[in-house]
Amino acid sequence: MAGGEKSAKALREVWKRAENSLCADCGKPDPDWASSTLGVFICLSCSGIHRNIPSISKVKSLKMDHWDDAQVQFLAKHGNAVTKATYEAHIPIYYYQPTYNDCQVLREQWIRAKYERKEFTEPGKQLPYTDGVKEGILWKRGRDNGQFLPRKFLLSEREGCLKYFTKQDSKEPKISVKIDVINATFQPAKIGNPNGLQITYLKDNKTRNIFVYHKSGKEVVDWFNAIRSVQFHYLKVAFPIASDNEIKSRLTRNFLKEGYMEKTGPKQREAFKKRWFTLDHRRLMYFKDPLDAFAKGEVFVGSSENGYSVQKGLPAGTQGNFSWHYGLTIVTPDREYLFTCETEADQLGWIAAFTSVINQAMTPQEYAIEAYFKFKS
Repeated sequence: MAGGEKSAKALREVWKRAENSLCADCGKPDPDWASSTLGVFICLSCSGIHRNIPSISKVKSLKMDHWDDAQVQFLAKHGNAVTKATYEAHIPIYYYQPTYNDCQVLREQWIRAKYERKEFTEPGKQLPYTDGVKEGILWKRGRDNGQFLPRKFLLSEREGCLKYFTKQDSKEPKISVKIDVINATFQPAKIGNPNGLQITYLKDNKTRNIFVYHKSGKEVVDWFNAIRSVQFHYLKVAFPIASDNEIKSRLTRNFLKEGYMEKTGPKQREAFKKRWFTLDHRRLMYFKDPLDAFAKGEVFVGSSENGYSVQKGLPAGTQGNFSWHYGLTIVTPDREYLFTCETEADQLGWIAAFTSVINQAMTPQEYAIEAYFKFKS
């Protein structure tokens, strides 16, 4: 067997190992790139991030590029399992490890944190999101004028809250929010900035949105993980018998689905109006504009065993005027909510999202939320 064929065969054997079947950085199946200096198998998207840190990682295609014997031997000695054992040895449990479904800034900062900054190679390393307090400037969207202006934010584990100030020398915060009612999720497309972060919190059991960004991807991801860190330690005290993984599951979450639908009113004879909808587990919120600070309304989505269901189409004889023709109906114990979608794909996507929620049993806390919604109506 010629030398080139022998190397190619050895490369295929290493590539086929079970440990290398997923991208080392985002978990995407069937990676077909690798780093000849780190020894990891990665997907095309992550290879682009590696290419931006050439002093650390040199990437090559496993299908199109030539690999010499020394490089193949290096891959064989390392691979995803060995390399992860080094660079992911001491990840804080609350640190968000992105997947291939996450946005660019999260994936890039995860890769840079591992290989460039080596944040997880040593136990107890002091990191920007681990000391229980974070203070700095974020660019915040004005609620009324839509302009992004610099605002001072302060996150405190000791006080268990996130504050922001309209001026850097302000003594009193504009808003102070308890850490246990905060959610944070990256929204680059909606905010129109690659580092856009949406912070939501409950005020009087209603959802309030704050939209922020920072010019530095590292800084905004540090804020995101600092929020998760403070939440984790707060919940450890509040729920001392809960496991770390149970608490981790209660930290920041992505929305189940967002997008436009049309809706009609409770009489079901009004014209359907186009609204932006956000499904945050059992809260379905609708907004006139995706960047509105407050929802125009919220609908509680309970479980099937409590009389909630989602049905394809609209009830026979629906009278309201609508321009989109892919309908769906949310049935609750009190009323039916009617929506239309622009495409069948949108309709099926929303039905799948609602079904996933409705099929889950409700927790005691969710029964309390349901009771509030019924009382409010």
